[in-house]
Parts: sequence; structure tokens; C-alpha cells
Amino acid sequence: MSVFTPVPESVLADWLKNYAIGRLVELKGISAGVQNSNFFVTTTLGRYVLTLFEGIPRAELPYYLHLMAHLARHGLPVPAPIANSDNEYLGTLEDKPAVLVVRLSGASEMSPSLRHCEKVGAMLAGLHLAGQSYGRRQDNPRGPVWRAATAQSVRDFLPQDERTLLDAEIAFQASLNAAALPSGAIHADLFRDNVLWITDDNGDPHIGGVIDFYFAGHDALLFDVAVTVNDWCANADGSLDPVRTAALLGAYQAERAFTDAERDAWPAMLRAAALRFWMSRAADFHLPRAGEMVLVKDPNEYRDILRLRIAGVPALPAGNPV
Repeated sequence: MSVFTPVPESVLADWLKNYAIGRLVELKGISAGVQNSNFFVTTTLGRYVLTLFEGIPRAELPYYLHLMAHLARHGLPVPAPIANSDNEYLGTLEDKPAVLVVRLSGASEMSPSLRHCEKVGAMLAGLHLAGQSYGRRQDNPRGPVWRAATAQSVRDFLPQDERTLLDAEIAFQASLNAAALPSGAIHADLFRDNVLWITDDNGDPHIGGVIDFYFAGHDALLFDVAVTVNDWCANADGSLDPVRTAALLGAYQAERAFTDAERDAWPAMLRAAALRFWMSRAADFHLPRAGEMVLVKDPNEYRDILRLRIAGVPALPAGNPV
């Protein structure tokens, strides 16, 4: 969530007159993330997050916003979008599509414990179950077609050994049939910095918010699990910590049982998830966009994770929900 498009306070104050959330008190840019322009907005009536969409086609945005509203109605800790006086979630600010959402409480945990992983696994299963009744469908914007196209756009920037790795993985992924797996609406970017935590008086962590749904789409549910495990359960060298991995997968399985087809596809799906973030980070690194505050993450992290997942991964847990 970088800032590519600055917003003057006077412009935002005027824009907010089309909302019933009070007058502007404070506007502050958010420097974390890499895709859109984001700001904390405080008004006389509450706290919100303002997002200006920099590269996502306007026609795709209703899918994300209505998904967030759908999940929030189902009781999940998701930032509900705010409708304006025209009863629309999506507006225009500084010539960019823009939305306000409720700002949720909590802070990210970048060194998750066993308990954090259990809570994330259970929450992700709940998100997938609630998403089954979401009426809109939009394919994962970072799915196989995008990954193959992005591989071609960054390939010439890579050394020969990485080109060889990339070509082999694209060919491997093309041979898979993800359509045979259970599918639905997925978050697709559930990294540690996209979950907010609140700790109770007993020291037990609780999820205060799940944010940044702007890579969501319809895809294999297992892909979402793989994205999450690759981040939440990885050691510093990218290898999977077996205890945290078992905790996350076990908590997920307790809510939604994995199918036999998913257990068979698990190693390949971990590789697909690693490839997706290697490619997106490589594109951001080698083909950057200009911005006022821009965070570009190291693509080599997920290149190395892909190599490790190719070398071998633990199996999914068997059995039925408990």
C-alpha cells in the first residue's frame, strides 16, 4: 500500500461531503505495500482507510468491494466499504477510482507463533466457506495466464540459471489441472502484513482484521492455503517450519476438510504460490512504476522459496474435520 498519487487535504475534505462520515480531521499516507495509493483518514465520526486504485481496471473493482461487504456481513473481520450518498462504494478522487473502508483495529505480527498460525488457518477456512455464497465471479487476476505472461516480460532481466528455473516451472504448472480442485472466492494475498491482531488480557491473540482484498478472485481454494502457508509458516531461509505448518493446516482442516485431489495437488500448489510472488516482485523490481512512496520487495526471496518447494514439502493432513 504505497502512495503513488498524493491527495491534498482540501480536495479530500470536499470529496467527503458526499459521505455521511463527518468532516476531515487527519489524512496520512501509508507507506507499506506496493500496488495502490493508501491513506489513513480520520473524521469527526470515525477512522477509515482511503484507497486510490492505480492499475486495477475500474470494471474489476466492484468484485473486490462487494466481496468485502459480503464477508463482513458473514461476521468475518473484514473492512466493510463505505457507501456514498449515491449508495455506491466506488467513487473517483484525483481522477482515480477510490474507496473508503472501515479502519479495523490491531497490528500486524511479523513473527507469528503457533497460536497465530492456528487462528489464521481457521479464519481462512471461514473465509472460503462464506465465499461459497458470494454471487459474483471474477478469475484470480494473478492466475496461470498472468503468471505465464509476466514470466515472459521479466525473463530477459534474469541470469541464465533463473531463466532455466522459470521456464521449467511455467511448463510444469501448465501441465496441472487446477479446475479439478474445490474453488471459490479467495483472498490470494494473505501475508502476515494483511492480518491485524489484538491481544487479550490473557495474552491470547485474536484477529482484529483481514485487509487488502485487491488481489482476490475465483480460484482453487488450495492456492489460497498455499500462499498463506508459504508466508506464515516459513523459516528465515524459506523452508517450512513443520510445527507452524501443521498448526495452520490442522486448524483449517478442522473447518473445511481437504479432498484427496487437494492432498495430491499440495506440492504443486505451493510451487504455484511461490511462482506467483516471484513473478510479481520481479516485475515490480525490473519494471517499476514512479511513485511518491513506493516499496519494492525482494524477488529473490520467492525465487528461493520456489526452489525449496520443488525440492519437497510435507503432505497435507488426512482425515475429517474435528
